[in-house]
Amino acid sequence: MKTHKAVAKRFKMVVKKKGGKKITKITKRAEGQDHFNARESGKTKRNKRSDNTQSNTMRKTILRSLPYA
Repeated sequence: MKTHKAVAKRFKMVVKKKGGKKITKITKRAEGQDHFNARESGKTKRNKRSDNTQSNTMRKTILRSLPYA
């Protein structure tokens, strides 16, 4: 099975142990950060600084594309 390289570059897996269980979260940088950010409102600029956590539905699709992660 091959890894989908475009998905591997965009998403990062964060694994935490909580009470003996492993919790896997998939994070992604906020989109639209390349240029023209000066005209954005302050709220939008602040939100672009942080990572976004993906939903469980997207998580299944992403994990299928990253078989060896």
